[in-house]
Amino acid sequence: MGRVTDLYHQRVASGALRADPAQQAILPQMDRVLDQMAAAPAPRKSAWRAFLGVGSPDPAPVVKGLYLWGGVGRGKSMLMDLMADAAGDIPCRRVHFHEFMQEIQAGLHAARGRGEQDTVRPVAEAVAAQTRLLCFDEMQITDIADAMIVGRLFQVLFDQGVTVVTTSNRVPEDLYKHGLNRQLFLPFITLIRERMEVTCLDSQTDYRQNRQGGPVWFAPADAQARAALDAAWDDLTGGATPTPLTLQVQGRAVTLPAHVGRVARSGFWDLCGRPLGPADYLAVAKAVDVLLIDGVPRLSASNYNEAKRFVTLIDALYEARVRLIASGADQPEQLYNEGEGSFEFERTASRLREMQDAAWGLREGDPQTPIV
Repeated sequence: MGRVTDLYHQRVASGALRADPAQQAILPQMDRVLDQMAAAPAPRKSAWRAFLGVGSPDPAPVVKGLYLWGGVGRGKSMLMDLMADAAGDIPCRRVHFHEFMQEIQAGLHAARGRGEQDTVRPVAEAVAAQTRLLCFDEMQITDIADAMIVGRLFQVLFDQGVTVVTTSNRVPEDLYKHGLNRQLFLPFITLIRERMEVTCLDSQTDYRQNRQGGPVWFAPADAQARAALDAAWDDLTGGATPTPLTLQVQGRAVTLPAHVGRVARSGFWDLCGRPLGPADYLAVAKAVDVLLIDGVPRLSASNYNEAKRFVTLIDALYEARVRLIASGADQPEQLYNEGEGSFEFERTASRLREMQDAAWGLREGDPQTPIV
Protein backbone atom coordinates (compact mmCIF):
# COMPACT_ATOMS: atom_id res chain seq x y z
CA MET A 1 0.00 0.00 0.00
CA GLY A 2 1.23 3.47 -0.86
CA ARG A 3 0.24 6.89 0.36
CA VAL A 4 -1.94 9.28 -1.56
CA THR A 5 0.33 12.15 -0.53
CA ASP A 6 3.36 10.44 -2.07
CA LEU A 7 1.57 9.72 -5.34
CA TYR A 8 0.31 13.29 -5.54
CA HIS A 9 3.77 14.80 -5.05
CA GLN A 10 5.29 12.36 -7.53
CA ARG A 11 2.86 13.56 -10.19
CA VAL A 12 3.46 17.18 -9.32
CA ALA A 13 7.21 16.58 -9.67
CA SER A 14 6.70 14.89 -13.05
CA GLY A 15 4.61 17.80 -14.32
CA ALA A 16 1.46 15.68 -14.64
CA LEU A 17 -0.24 17.77 -11.95
CA ARG A 18 0.04 21.33 -10.69
CA ALA A 19 0.19 21.68 -6.91
CA ASP A 20 -3.04 23.04 -5.48
CA PRO A 21 -3.28 23.98 -1.76
CA ALA A 22 -6.95 22.93 -1.53
CA GLN A 23 -6.18 19.51 -2.98
CA GLN A 24 -3.14 19.11 -0.73
CA ALA A 25 -5.32 19.79 2.31
CA ILE A 26 -7.37 16.68 1.47
CA LEU A 27 -4.42 14.30 1.16
CA PRO A 28 -3.91 13.62 4.91
CA GLN A 29 -7.55 12.60 5.22
CA MET A 30 -7.17 10.11 2.40
CA ASP A 31 -3.97 8.77 3.92
CA ARG A 32 -5.77 8.43 7.27
CA VAL A 33 -8.42 6.18 5.70
CA LEU A 34 -5.86 3.90 4.05
CA ASP A 35 -3.61 3.77 7.14
CA GLN A 36 -6.50 2.79 9.40
CA MET A 37 -7.73 0.20 6.94
CA ALA A 38 -4.27 -1.33 6.65
CA ALA A 39 -4.05 -1.56 10.45
CA ALA A 40 -7.57 -2.96 10.96
CA PRO A 41 -8.17 -6.72 10.79
CA ALA A 42 -10.42 -7.88 8.00
CA PRO A 43 -13.96 -8.99 8.95
CA ARG A 44 -14.09 -12.69 9.79
CA LYS A 45 -16.77 -15.28 10.40
CA SER A 46 -16.31 -16.98 13.77
CA ALA A 47 -16.15 -20.78 14.04
CA TRP A 48 -19.37 -20.79 16.06
CA ARG A 49 -21.20 -18.75 13.44
CA ALA A 50 -19.96 -21.09 10.72
CA PHE A 51 -21.07 -24.14 12.76
CA LEU A 52 -24.52 -22.66 13.34
CA GLY A 53 -24.86 -21.57 9.71
CA VAL A 54 -25.23 -17.91 10.55
CA GLY A 55 -24.22 -15.86 7.52
CA SER A 56 -23.18 -12.56 9.03
CA PRO A 57 -19.54 -12.18 10.08
CA ASP A 58 -18.42 -10.93 13.46
CA PRO A 59 -18.86 -7.16 13.88
CA ALA A 60 -16.43 -5.53 11.49
CA PRO A 61 -13.88 -2.91 12.50
CA VAL A 62 -15.18 0.54 11.67
CA VAL A 63 -12.96 2.76 9.54
CA LYS A 64 -14.61 6.09 8.87
CA GLY A 65 -14.71 6.94 5.19
CA LEU A 66 -14.67 10.26 3.37
CA TYR A 67 -17.34 12.29 1.57
CA LEU A 68 -15.54 14.84 -0.60
CA TRP A 69 -17.76 17.50 -2.10
CA GLY A 70 -17.20 20.72 -4.00
CA GLY A 71 -17.67 22.54 -7.27
CA VAL A 72 -17.06 21.03 -10.67
CA GLY A 73 -13.55 20.72 -12.05
CA ARG A 74 -11.73 21.05 -8.72
CA GLY A 75 -9.87 17.73 -8.94
CA LYS A 76 -12.14 15.45 -6.89
CA SER A 77 -12.12 12.65 -9.46
CA MET A 78 -8.34 12.90 -9.83
CA LEU A 79 -7.89 12.54 -6.05
CA MET A 80 -10.22 9.54 -6.09
CA ASP A 81 -8.07 7.92 -8.79
CA LEU A 82 -4.97 8.48 -6.66
CA MET A 83 -6.63 6.90 -3.65
CA ALA A 84 -7.61 3.79 -5.60
CA ASP A 85 -4.05 3.57 -6.94
CA ALA A 86 -2.64 3.87 -3.42
CA ALA A 87 -4.90 1.19 -1.93
CA GLY A 88 -2.42 -1.57 -2.75
CA ASP A 89 -3.46 -4.89 -1.20
CA ILE A 90 -6.70 -3.50 0.24
CA PRO A 91 -9.53 -4.96 -1.89
CA CYS A 92 -10.73 -1.79 -3.57
CA ARG A 93 -13.19 -0.91 -6.27
CA ARG A 94 -13.27 2.47 -8.03
CA VAL A 95 -16.61 2.93 -9.81
CA HIS A 96 -18.99 5.65 -10.91
CA PHE A 97 -21.97 5.81 -8.56
CA HIS A 98 -24.46 5.51 -11.46
CA GLU A 99 -22.88 2.26 -12.63
CA PHE A 100 -22.73 0.82 -9.11
CA MET A 101 -26.41 1.48 -8.47
CA GLN A 102 -27.34 -0.12 -11.79
CA GLU A 103 -25.54 -3.27 -10.66
CA ILE A 104 -27.31 -3.13 -7.29
CA GLN A 105 -30.72 -2.79 -8.92
CA ALA A 106 -29.94 -5.77 -11.17
CA GLY A 107 -28.92 -7.76 -8.08
CA LEU A 108 -32.14 -6.84 -6.29
CA HIS A 109 -34.15 -7.97 -9.32
CA ALA A 110 -32.37 -11.32 -9.30
CA ALA A 111 -32.91 -11.71 -5.53
CA ARG A 112 -36.64 -11.05 -5.94
CA GLY A 113 -36.70 -13.72 -8.64
CA ARG A 114 -35.22 -16.21 -6.14
CA GLY A 115 -37.97 -15.37 -3.68
CA GLU A 116 -35.66 -13.65 -1.17
CA GLN A 117 -37.59 -11.86 1.58
CA ASP A 118 -34.77 -9.42 2.30
CA THR A 119 -33.36 -8.58 -1.13
CA VAL A 120 -30.91 -5.88 -0.01
CA ARG A 121 -28.85 -7.91 2.46
CA PRO A 122 -27.61 -10.66 0.11
CA VAL A 123 -26.74 -8.10 -2.56
CA ALA A 124 -24.80 -5.93 -0.10
CA GLU A 125 -23.07 -8.97 1.39
CA ALA A 126 -21.97 -10.07 -2.09
CA VAL A 127 -20.35 -6.66 -2.59
CA ALA A 128 -18.69 -6.80 0.83
CA ALA A 129 -17.32 -10.28 0.14
CA GLN A 130 -15.14 -8.84 -2.62
CA THR A 131 -14.47 -5.26 -1.54
CA ARG A 132 -13.30 -3.51 1.61
CA LEU A 133 -12.90 -0.05 0.08
CA LEU A 134 -15.51 1.41 -2.26
CA CYS A 135 -14.40 4.53 -4.12
CA PHE A 136 -17.36 6.25 -5.75
CA ASP A 137 -17.18 9.10 -8.20
CA GLU A 138 -20.06 11.60 -8.40
CA MET A 139 -22.53 10.43 -5.79
CA GLN A 140 -25.84 11.91 -6.83
CA ILE A 141 -29.27 10.45 -6.33
CA THR A 142 -32.10 11.40 -8.64
CA ASP A 143 -33.88 8.06 -9.07
CA ILE A 144 -36.54 7.23 -6.49
CA ALA A 145 -35.74 3.51 -6.81
CA ASP A 146 -32.17 4.24 -5.68
CA ALA A 147 -33.26 6.75 -3.04
CA MET A 148 -35.51 4.23 -1.33
CA ILE A 149 -32.82 1.57 -0.84
CA VAL A 150 -29.50 3.40 -0.34
CA GLY A 151 -29.92 3.79 3.42
CA ARG A 152 -30.45 0.08 4.01
CA LEU A 153 -27.85 -0.87 1.40
CA PHE A 154 -25.10 1.25 2.90
CA GLN A 155 -25.99 0.29 6.47
CA VAL A 156 -25.35 -3.35 5.57
CA LEU A 157 -22.15 -2.45 3.72
CA PHE A 158 -20.86 -0.49 6.71
CA ASP A 159 -21.84 -3.28 9.10
CA GLN A 160 -19.88 -5.70 6.91
CA GLY A 161 -16.75 -3.57 7.31
CA VAL A 162 -16.80 -1.78 3.95
CA THR A 163 -15.32 1.71 3.99
CA VAL A 164 -16.74 4.22 1.51
CA VAL A 165 -14.98 7.20 -0.03
CA THR A 166 -17.04 9.26 -2.45
CA THR A 167 -17.04 12.52 -4.35
CA SER A 168 -20.09 14.69 -4.96
CA ASN A 169 -20.98 18.15 -6.16
CA ARG A 170 -23.41 18.53 -3.28
CA VAL A 171 -23.22 18.68 0.49
CA PRO A 172 -25.01 15.56 1.86
CA GLU A 173 -28.07 17.55 2.93
CA ASP A 174 -28.69 18.52 -0.71
CA LEU A 175 -28.76 14.95 -2.04
CA TYR A 176 -32.13 13.96 -3.54
CA LYS A 177 -33.28 17.49 -2.84
CA HIS A 178 -37.02 17.94 -3.57
CA GLY A 179 -37.25 14.23 -4.43
CA LEU A 180 -40.45 12.25 -4.04
CA ASN A 181 -40.88 10.81 -0.53
CA ARG A 182 -37.64 12.49 0.52
CA GLN A 183 -38.43 11.99 4.21
CA LEU A 184 -37.70 8.28 3.69
CA PHE A 185 -34.27 9.23 2.34
CA LEU A 186 -33.21 11.47 5.23
CA PRO A 187 -31.79 8.65 7.43
CA PHE A 188 -29.21 8.05 4.70
CA ILE A 189 -27.90 11.60 5.18
CA THR A 190 -27.52 10.91 8.89
CA LEU A 191 -25.67 7.69 8.04
CA ILE A 192 -23.27 9.57 5.76
CA ARG A 193 -22.47 11.99 8.57
CA GLU A 194 -21.89 9.10 11.00
CA ARG A 195 -19.76 6.89 8.77
CA MET A 196 -17.91 9.39 6.56
CA GLU A 197 -15.88 12.49 7.21
CA VAL A 198 -17.62 15.21 5.19
CA THR A 199 -15.09 17.58 3.65
CA CYS A 200 -15.31 20.37 1.09
CA LEU A 201 -12.65 20.69 -1.61
CA ASP A 202 -12.60 24.47 -1.68
CA SER A 203 -10.32 25.13 -4.64
CA GLN A 204 -10.78 28.39 -6.53
CA THR A 205 -9.58 26.83 -9.80
CA ASP A 206 -11.73 24.90 -12.28
CA TYR A 207 -9.05 22.90 -14.07
CA ARG A 208 -11.44 21.72 -16.77
CA GLN A 209 -12.19 25.29 -17.83
CA ASN A 210 -8.46 25.96 -18.13
CA ARG A 211 -7.86 23.21 -20.64
CA GLN A 212 -8.03 24.12 -24.29
CA GLY A 213 -9.29 21.58 -26.78
CA GLY A 214 -9.63 20.93 -30.46
CA PRO A 215 -12.68 21.49 -32.65
CA VAL A 216 -15.03 18.80 -31.39
CA TRP A 217 -17.93 21.01 -30.23
CA PHE A 218 -19.63 23.11 -32.89
CA ALA A 219 -22.07 25.92 -32.11
CA PRO A 220 -24.56 26.98 -33.18
CA ALA A 221 -25.96 23.75 -34.63
CA ASP A 222 -26.41 25.16 -38.12
CA ALA A 223 -25.50 24.00 -41.63
CA GLN A 224 -21.84 24.84 -41.02
CA ALA A 225 -21.80 22.69 -37.87
CA ARG A 226 -23.50 19.87 -39.76
CA ALA A 227 -20.83 20.04 -42.44
CA ALA A 228 -18.11 19.92 -39.79
CA LEU A 229 -19.61 16.78 -38.24
CA ASP A 230 -19.99 15.25 -41.72
CA ALA A 231 -16.30 15.89 -42.36
CA ALA A 232 -15.31 14.36 -39.02
CA TRP A 233 -17.51 11.36 -39.71
CA ASP A 234 -15.98 10.81 -43.16
CA ASP A 235 -12.49 11.11 -41.73
CA LEU A 236 -13.14 8.65 -38.90
CA THR A 237 -14.96 6.05 -41.02
CA GLY A 238 -12.94 6.34 -44.19
CA GLY A 239 -16.12 6.83 -46.17
CA ALA A 240 -17.41 3.35 -45.31
CA THR A 241 -21.15 2.75 -45.56
CA PRO A 242 -22.72 3.01 -42.09
CA THR A 243 -25.32 0.69 -40.64
CA PRO A 244 -27.53 1.03 -37.55
CA LEU A 245 -26.19 -0.38 -34.29
CA THR A 246 -28.83 -1.98 -32.05
CA LEU A 247 -27.96 -2.87 -28.46
CA GLN A 248 -30.15 -5.11 -26.30
CA VAL A 249 -30.36 -3.75 -22.76
CA GLN A 250 -32.60 -5.42 -20.19
CA GLY A 251 -35.07 -6.42 -22.88
CA ARG A 252 -35.00 -3.02 -24.61
CA ALA A 253 -33.53 -2.18 -28.01
CA VAL A 254 -31.28 0.87 -28.02
CA THR A 255 -30.43 1.93 -31.57
CA LEU A 256 -27.72 4.25 -32.82
CA PRO A 257 -28.74 5.26 -36.36
CA ALA A 258 -25.26 4.97 -37.89
CA HIS A 259 -22.06 3.18 -36.99
CA VAL A 260 -18.87 1.95 -38.60
CA GLY A 261 -16.68 -0.17 -36.35
CA ARG A 262 -16.58 1.55 -32.97
CA VAL A 263 -17.55 4.98 -34.30
CA ALA A 264 -21.25 5.89 -34.10
CA ARG A 265 -23.47 8.88 -34.88
CA SER A 266 -26.85 9.90 -33.55
CA GLY A 267 -29.11 12.89 -33.24
CA PHE A 268 -29.81 14.31 -29.79
CA TRP A 269 -33.45 13.24 -29.92
CA ASP A 270 -32.57 9.68 -30.92
CA LEU A 271 -30.65 9.26 -27.67
CA CYS A 272 -32.37 11.64 -25.29
CA GLY A 273 -35.89 11.93 -26.66
CA ARG A 274 -36.72 8.34 -25.74
CA PRO A 275 -37.24 6.95 -22.21
CA LEU A 276 -33.71 5.61 -21.79
CA GLY A 277 -31.77 5.38 -18.54
CA PRO A 278 -28.28 4.81 -17.10
CA ALA A 279 -28.10 1.15 -18.15
CA ASP A 280 -28.83 2.10 -21.77
CA TYR A 281 -26.21 4.83 -21.83
CA LEU A 282 -23.62 2.62 -20.15
CA ALA A 283 -24.23 0.07 -22.92
CA VAL A 284 -23.70 2.76 -25.56
CA ALA A 285 -20.49 3.88 -23.86
CA LYS A 286 -19.17 0.31 -23.85
CA ALA A 287 -20.01 -0.20 -27.53
CA VAL A 288 -18.21 2.79 -29.07
CA ASP A 289 -14.94 4.67 -28.87
CA VAL A 290 -16.19 7.81 -30.61
CA LEU A 291 -19.74 9.17 -30.62
CA LEU A 292 -21.00 12.02 -32.81
CA ILE A 293 -24.19 13.77 -31.66
CA ASP A 294 -26.07 16.24 -33.84
CA GLY A 295 -28.22 19.09 -32.60
CA VAL A 296 -28.06 19.40 -28.81
CA PRO A 297 -30.78 22.02 -28.15
CA ARG A 298 -31.09 24.64 -25.46
CA LEU A 299 -32.21 22.92 -22.28
CA SER A 300 -34.81 24.13 -19.80
CA ALA A 301 -37.87 23.12 -17.83
CA SER A 302 -39.69 22.60 -21.13
CA ASN A 303 -37.45 19.66 -22.02
CA TYR A 304 -36.37 18.70 -18.50
CA ASN A 305 -36.62 14.93 -19.03
CA GLU A 306 -34.52 15.09 -22.18
CA ALA A 307 -31.98 17.31 -20.39
CA LYS A 308 -31.77 14.84 -17.50
CA ARG A 309 -31.10 12.01 -19.94
CA PHE A 310 -28.40 14.05 -21.64
CA VAL A 311 -26.69 14.56 -18.28
CA THR A 312 -26.76 10.81 -17.66
CA LEU A 313 -25.45 10.11 -21.17
CA ILE A 314 -22.50 12.47 -20.75
CA ASP A 315 -21.67 10.88 -17.37
CA ALA A 316 -21.54 7.46 -19.04
CA LEU A 317 -19.39 8.69 -21.94
CA TYR A 318 -17.06 10.54 -19.58
CA GLU A 319 -16.49 7.55 -17.31
CA ALA A 320 -15.85 5.25 -20.26
CA ARG A 321 -13.49 7.83 -21.86
CA VAL A 322 -15.56 7.86 -25.04
CA ARG A 323 -14.56 10.65 -27.43
CA LEU A 324 -17.45 13.02 -28.15
CA ILE A 325 -17.96 15.22 -31.20
CA ALA A 326 -21.17 17.24 -31.18
CA SER A 327 -23.07 20.26 -32.36
CA GLY A 328 -25.17 22.34 -29.99
CA ALA A 329 -27.35 25.42 -29.87
CA ASP A 330 -24.63 27.15 -27.86
CA GLN A 331 -21.43 26.53 -25.94
CA PRO A 332 -21.84 23.99 -23.10
CA GLU A 333 -21.93 26.63 -20.34
CA GLN A 334 -24.79 28.45 -22.09
CA LEU A 335 -27.03 25.47 -22.88
CA TYR A 336 -28.88 25.37 -19.56
CA ASN A 337 -28.73 28.63 -17.65
CA GLU A 338 -31.82 28.68 -15.46
CA GLY A 339 -34.63 26.63 -14.00
CA GLU A 340 -34.82 23.23 -12.36
CA GLY A 341 -31.81 21.13 -13.28
CA SER A 342 -29.50 24.04 -14.15
CA PHE A 343 -27.36 23.45 -11.02
CA GLU A 344 -26.78 19.80 -11.91
CA PHE A 345 -25.92 20.79 -15.47
CA GLU A 346 -22.91 22.83 -14.32
CA ARG A 347 -21.00 19.57 -13.85
CA THR A 348 -22.09 18.35 -17.28
CA ALA A 349 -21.02 21.60 -18.93
CA SER A 350 -17.65 21.33 -17.22
CA ARG A 351 -17.23 17.76 -18.42
CA LEU A 352 -18.19 18.75 -21.95
CA ARG A 353 -15.53 21.45 -21.81
CA GLU A 354 -12.93 18.99 -20.54
CA MET A 355 -13.84 16.48 -23.24
CA GLN A 356 -12.89 19.05 -25.89
CA ASP A 357 -9.22 18.78 -24.97
CA ALA A 358 -7.26 17.07 -27.73
CA ALA A 359 -5.60 14.65 -25.30
CA TRP A 360 -8.73 13.91 -23.31
CA GLY A 361 -9.54 10.21 -23.17
CA LEU A 362 -5.94 9.10 -23.13
CA ARG A 363 -4.97 7.02 -20.12
CA GLU A 364 -1.54 6.92 -18.55
CA GLY A 365 0.71 4.91 -20.82
CA ASP A 366 -1.35 5.48 -23.96
CA PRO A 367 0.45 6.89 -27.02
CA GLN A 368 0.06 10.66 -27.01
CA THR A 369 -2.01 10.78 -30.17
CA PRO A 370 -5.61 11.94 -29.88
CA ILE A 371 -8.36 9.85 -31.46
CA VAL A 372 -9.55 12.80 -33.50
